[in-house]
Amino acid sequence: MKDYIIEARGLTKDFGEFRAVDKLDLKIERGEVFGFLGPNGAGKTTSINMMVGLLQPTSGEILIDGQEVNRVEKGVIGICPQELVLWDSLTPLESLKLMGIMYDIPPKTRQRRAEKLLSDLLLTDKANTQVKDLSGGMKRRLNLALAIMHQPEIVVLDEPSEGLDPQSRRVLWSYIRSLRDDEGKTVILTTHLMDEADKLSDRIAIMDHGKLLRLDTPSNLKKEIGEGDVVDMKLSNPKMNQTVIDALTPMKNIDMAVQMDERINIRALNAVAQLPTLMEEIEGIGVKIVDLSVRQNTLEDVFIELTGSTLRE
Repeated sequence: MKDYIIEARGLTKDFGEFRAVDKLDLKIERGEVFGFLGPNGAGKTTSINMMVGLLQPTSGEILIDGQEVNRVEKGVIGICPQELVLWDSLTPLESLKLMGIMYDIPPKTRQRRAEKLLSDLLLTDKANTQVKDLSGGMKRRLNLALAIMHQPEIVVLDEPSEGLDPQSRRVLWSYIRSLRDDEGKTVILTTHLMDEADKLSDRIAIMDHGKLLRLDTPSNLKKEIGEGDVVDMKLSNPKMNQTVIDALTPMKNIDMAVQMDERINIRALNAVAQLPTLMEEIEGIGVKIVDLSVRQNTLEDVFIELTGSTLRE
């Protein structure tokens, strides 16, 4: 029997006439990285804020370890918000010690934890540098360290890679995996980055317009839209995109053809073998292909299939 640490039942949040989250039902397993994937405004952050007790739902309930969320001890959850919450005049070491004092962590323990977090997140060399003098990536890693200084059982990360350079992102991703693999934490991750959700999450909830569209493992979600590859192409005259889509859709072995950012995405079985036929059909319409690539299905393809829009919109 699966061990669920968080359960949302009929979770709904209205802001006036606007429904940000619409009857959300889901369960999060203990010790998994659970990803919320969707565009900005999909309801991810609102859902998380209700699930950890920061926002009162309009209706529905949240259970954490079988208890109502407002009865859970404050130390069970650690929240790393998208916005940086730091003390500019303190150093990283001082900041972590101050957080330890807030959670009544004994002096020797908080010194040891602070030093380990600084080491794990590659901040040891900056331990005694004022926060205002840190780089953006260092500040975001410190933001995470502050959220887990008290060793919470549940770690909530809201868009943790926002604005990070590739090197800082790799450091952060590696540490998020270690929270699950080495410390057994339950990690809840909200993101609009496909590769982040795919690489880190054990299961993903895809949301849009406040609704849960799908919930499954990344691999199952990608299989859901069918076997095959995606042909991505740009035409010399984008105004002809719909004409080309109408011509390709009825063709054998073509699962789907849609327009995306003035390009055409075609999902087809054995796409490479289909290319000569596709190109002949398109050129017969009197339009040329100026750019073409073939790739495997991605989470963005799943999202397009479900919503008709891209994750970037």
